[in-house]
Amino acid sequence: MRSAGRCTGPPRARPGCYTGVVTAALLLLPDFALILLGALLRRLLHLGDAFWSGLEKLVYVVLFPALLFATLARTRIDFAAAAPLVGTGLAALLGGALLGLLARPLFRHNALAFASQFQCAFRYNSYIGLAVAAKLHGAQGVAAMGILIGTLVPVANLLAVGMLARHGRSGLLRELARNPLILATLSGLACNAAGVALPGLLLQIVARLGEASIALGLLSVGAALKLRGASGDRAATIYFTAVKLLALPALAWWVGRALGLNGVYFDSAVLFAALPTATSAYILAVRMGGDGAGVARLVSASTLAAMLTLPLWISLL
Repeated sequence: MRSAGRCTGPPRARPGCYTGVVTAALLLLPDFALILLGALLRRLLHLGDAFWSGLEKLVYVVLFPALLFATLARTRIDFAAAAPLVGTGLAALLGGALLGLLARPLFRHNALAFASQFQCAFRYNSYIGLAVAAKLHGAQGVAAMGILIGTLVPVANLLAVGMLARHGRSGLLRELARNPLILATLSGLACNAAGVALPGLLLQIVARLGEASIALGLLSVGAALKLRGASGDRAATIYFTAVKLLALPALAWWVGRALGLNGVYFDSAVLFAALPTATSAYILAVRMGGDGAGVARLVSASTLAAMLTLPLWISLL
């Protein structure tokens, strides 16, 4: 559960607690500190790329799915209200893709660079999303963010891979079917809907794994930052970062209100749209022969800029 002084409950129930950007920034300071610590540790400890890539894989394949499954399986979920939540997240994601297409003239004749950086307009960093959701709304926030992350992973991957398709390999459906985030989300939701009571020992083990996911995930985000040698097209960097961190949460705000979202689900939809670009965008670009350096620059820029914009959106909730 979150804490800021003696404040408890959702933001709207606590007038004055999170009304300022500075207060919201202080709320997120521990999470941002872990990101910066990850960047510092990578440069000081000299553990090598293999260690950090292995850590990110451990979080992505084991720890993060464990958190999603344990939270979704145990938390009371209003499935009727979850439909407009997913609709709002989908609208923000597709809106990002459409706005990303408008950046094509910035790349002139470099179609490969555009295809690689296009995904930075809509892909989202799940680790930061779950950390922020847990701070704001505890288990209910993690469950709401988990629903968004799990259901929209296939859409984000299809859009990203589709733009890079001619440079990559086939087998997208197989990749989606084995995606640990999708499997964990579907399993957790199925157990929740069916009212399955999982053994206490199993839940304790899975919960322990999940507890390690946020801290290690944030450290891996920081380790992936490219703080030096980040040269490239400044106009494209500014455009994609503004789309991801400013335009999409504004769109989610409008769509969420239009669909009648409120409380935890409204907050989660806006924050989901306001998340910086995922480091997996860089991995995809490299694997498919794209502009890895350009994507790394954009991921780093959006992550650092989100340290300013996320507190802004939280202060408005």
